Amino acid sequence: MTGTSGDYIDYRIEKAYDSFDDAQLLFSNERWNACVNRLYYSCFYITIALMVKNGIETTTHDGVRNQLGLRFVKTNLIDKHFGKLYSKLFDYRLKGDYGDLFDFNEALVAPLITEVEKYLDTIKTLILAHDI
Repeated sequence: MTGTSGDYIDYRIEKAYDSFDDAQLLFSNERWNACVNRLYYSCFYITIALMVKNGIETTTHDGVRNQLGLRFVKTNLIDKHFGKLYSKLFDYRLKGDYGDLFDFNEALVAPLITEVEKYLDTIKTLILAHDI
């Protein structure tokens, strides 16, 4: 990584919102599995920024999910609803990317758009608000 940790955090936040924009385009084109993938990655990227901001090292997607739960959900720094959302997207992404003969649908994906937007804004606010 070149640059400062602040540069990296800013980069990951930007990638998170870019992925969210991609998810919205995919949603409008009824590409449900790809939309879920981008929704997951938007949350993953901003969660990585949160980890870096707090000096938490992770090496796997599951490690990020576990640290989010341990360090932020169980300590009530973020609502448990967001921890459940992240875990759901983690599982959905795996199912959508690797599950044979499986496709998401609009009814399942539509509510995720709003929830992910709230997640991104909540985590961004937490990152920018103060040192945790």
